[in-house]
Amino acid sequence: MSRAAAKKPKGPFDPTLERVGRGERVVLRRGKKAVAAVVPLKDLRLLEEIEDRLDAELAKKALAEPGRIEYREFFRKLGL
Repeated sequence: MSRAAAKKPKGPFDPTLERVGRGERVVLRRGKKAVAAVVPLKDLRLLEEIEDRLDAELAKKALAEPGRIEYREFFRKLGL
């Protein structure tokens, strides 16, 4: 994940960080196209937790599939 310093924001981004600091989600646009979102840290942490849970579910399903091979064999087949 990328990070950027926001010690003393200046210019047009300052009000955006203030809003996000109060818990608001802000969508950044380039023209009429939404290109990014700035969200409070609690929202980011929740999204990461959801991703981790989904990854764990997918991993459990993959491990339950028949015909599993060991990772060494997998890499050997790939020539790695």
